Amino acid sequence: MAIDELLSHPLGMMLGYFSVAVLELIVFLSCFELVTRYKCWEEIKRGNISVAMATGGKMFGICNVLRFAMEAKSSVYDTMIWSFVGFLLLLAAYFLFEFLTPVFSIDQEIKEDNRAVGLFSMIISISLSYVIGASVT
Repeated sequence: MAIDELLSHPLGMMLGYFSVAVLELIVFLSCFELVTRYKCWEEIKRGNISVAMATGGKMFGICNVLRFAMEAKSSVYDTMIWSFVGFLLLLAAYFLFEFLTPVFSIDQEIKEDNRAVGLFSMIISISLSYVIGASVT
């Protein structure tokens, strides 16, 4: 296949990983956008720092899992699979975080620009991305 030949060259592999990263960021952030009770980009445009921190944490988490998959020296195809699994785990963590805080709604607090909750959400995404990434083989 022509794509496999391109990916056998270091520059082609770098472009392949970069393309996968950008595509996955778009797809995975769109999935997060569907499950949150606020519109990330509208809130960020309004200057909502909490949403920016939570979204930034998700972006970092997604890219960090990708980084670990790439460092495992797996193929671009394996990287896509492992990062998808990592994304599902980050998504599960998002729902678990919301479920484990029954005294208030995480999404509502972030939408209302509660920066403590936004920061905590960001740290959870980043922290768990290291745990998920370290388990990538």
